[in-house]
Amino acid sequence: MNTIDEHIQKDQSEIQSAKAQGDDAKVRHLTDELHSLEEYKEHHPGEKHDPNALELFCDANPDEPECLVYDD
Repeated sequence: MNTIDEHIQKDQSEIQSAKAQGDDAKVRHLTDELHSLEEYKEHHPGEKHDPNALELFCDANPDEPECLVYDD
């Protein structure tokens, strides 16, 4: 994906396909991912890039050790 909007559209499309196939596990996974993407987009309205998994995690959990940034 090039942009977060493309990723959101792709996930929405895949959720519909997974529902049609009766794949509940895939629907849950994609729904969680879609929720994270939508939250990220809401928190970073000026950014258009497709965030990676670490960016999504750190956006939701900024106090986790892997998300902390230290200045020397």
